Amino acid sequence: MLHRAFGVAGKAARRLLPKKPDRLTATDVQAARQYIADYWTKLVRSHTQNDESLLGVPYPYLVPSFDETASFDYNELYYWDSYFMVQGILDEEHKELTTGILEDLLYLFERYRVIPNASRTYLTGRSQPPFLTSFIFDIYNAYNMDKAWLRRVMAIAEQEYMTVWLGTRKPNERLVYRGLSRYYDINYLHDLAEAESGWDMTPRFSRKALNYLPVDLNALLYKYEVDFAHAARLLDNEVSAAKWDTAAEARKKTMNELMWDQLKGLYYDYDYKKERQGTVSSLASYYPMWAGMVTEKQAHALVKSLRRFENKGGLATTDALPIGQFVPGSMPVQWAFPNGWAPLQFIVIEGLLKYGYHEDAERIARKWLKNNLDWFTEYGVFLEKYNVTNPDKPPQKGVYPSQTGFGWTNAVFERLCQQFINEK
Repeated sequence: MLHRAFGVAGKAARRLLPKKPDRLTATDVQAARQYIADYWTKLVRSHTQNDESLLGVPYPYLVPSFDETASFDYNELYYWDSYFMVQGILDEEHKELTTGILEDLLYLFERYRVIPNASRTYLTGRSQPPFLTSFIFDIYNAYNMDKAWLRRVMAIAEQEYMTVWLGTRKPNERLVYRGLSRYYDINYLHDLAEAESGWDMTPRFSRKALNYLPVDLNALLYKYEVDFAHAARLLDNEVSAAKWDTAAEARKKTMNELMWDQLKGLYYDYDYKKERQGTVSSLASYYPMWAGMVTEKQAHALVKSLRRFENKGGLATTDALPIGQFVPGSMPVQWAFPNGWAPLQFIVIEGLLKYGYHEDAERIARKWLKNNLDWFTEYGVFLEKYNVTNPDKPPQKGVYPSQTGFGWTNAVFERLCQQFINEK
């Protein structure tokens, strides 16, 4: 009986401890990487003229997915999908494509005064999480772009920052409370503002997205301010750099005051209407780490808090939710436990690397790679999201059909192979 009790206790302890993932080799991932390399051509679109609802852009771009058998199809350019998709192809072979995608985003802003959710007329009433300055510096560093180019594109990014994300009235009423911004949609509907977050749907905002100051959005805007300061110094404009330093510090201070929970070691979205933190623990908490705005002490706390999200197949989007997986109003949520998403794995892993937590970054990366690879080996496809608690089971469904392909999953898989498999 005692032996049996120890056996049960041992199993319980093993479930609580992060499991070391299987050691993947370059040979293990070779077929998957070849599939990804071949798949990019299926995602390339070129639409230089407006065509009914599809907006024309000057250069070829990538769509999130393509499946001839699916009833759900993509032909439009998406904002944050594009940022994550290029993470796997920042090389000379794809230079024309990746730089062209960035120019398309800049073109959309200059023409419509917003980088829309996607290049459709009916999606110009909202944007998506703003990764523009990060995209710019990825291209600048990957291809050694000149300073004249940097000056031009950062000037457009500053306009986007001021017009869209710091707007105070329609069509961009986002700056709403103590210098912080919210997600928004011109129709002033909570669910459509939630769609701007990219997390459609999620329990984070309790179907009241317009009432919340999101952690991820404001960390992204902090990153903009830091990037503007960096660009200004590269362009020998110390006065402008100092201005952006001040803006970044002010945002960081307010975010720490309103959103940081020292006891839980996580950031939380802030309900500015009720003047209190939200209650859902999510991977949005790690955007500040990715953006480089946390202290070493906060970074340590965030690493300890990974146990809330870490599972056999990677990081869950939120910690465990009550049975039912619905937000109020019976809306199915896919940006929640038990689902894991490639962009969020990427954000967390990059944040860990930035603060020197290489072992934790590699452990999570290898879990995610193994999850993706096992599904590919079994079914011959990559998914837009995965079940990280039971990787052999399908992910939780959302409000639209699950997609295969899949652009940002492919890109992050390739990027993580470059970082953690190639060098081994």
